Amino acid sequence: MLLYDYFRSSACYRVRIALNLKGVAYDSAPVSLINGEQRSADYLARNPQGLVPALDTGEGAVLTQSLAIIDWLDTRFPEPRLIPADPLARAQALAQAMVVGMDVHPLNNLRVLNRLRDTLGADGDARNDWYRHWTAEGLAALEAMAGDGRFLGGEAPGIADLFLIPQLYNARRFECALDAYPRLVAIDAQAQALPAFANAHPDKVKPPE
Repeated sequence: MLLYDYFRSSACYRVRIALNLKGVAYDSAPVSLINGEQRSADYLARNPQGLVPALDTGEGAVLTQSLAIIDWLDTRFPEPRLIPADPLARAQALAQAMVVGMDVHPLNNLRVLNRLRDTLGADGDARNDWYRHWTAEGLAALEAMAGDGRFLGGEAPGIADLFLIPQLYNARRFECALDAYPRLVAIDAQAQALPAFANAHPDKVKPPE
């Protein structure tokens, strides 16, 4: 498998965690969002949206969209299960994941932040305030939705944790206050103690300068 990856992309980070948890070997092809490599003709032929990640399965298909990739991995490599099979548990886990995937991340994506700068003249402080506002809304909801287990997914990490951990990484990058989310911070600490999460961290996969 070949993962088209950008080290700081939270969507790529999710997929790296999933691949690691599944124990699936893969190679990484860095795609620099800063240098615009996602808009090259070669890359657009793989992913017409010009977004990362994209996963070449090695079986004749290239998959896009992190949730779709993780869902495919969960079906293709069933253990450990990341998306519950039980309909109610599945809906609850996906709802938690989508707080980040649909309500926080899209508003704070690099292309959205750049659009704010280019069309509205939002400077660094204004862009950071925007980022922190939507992050705080999402994390507050997830804090209330968290159960009593070690992870959002219960006693073992699940799909919601794959979305949460990269979002907390980005929250710290943008100096978002996390004091109001003790459950989420505790879950993050539990996750980072696992090699599958630690080895997917942007600091571990950052390409050499």
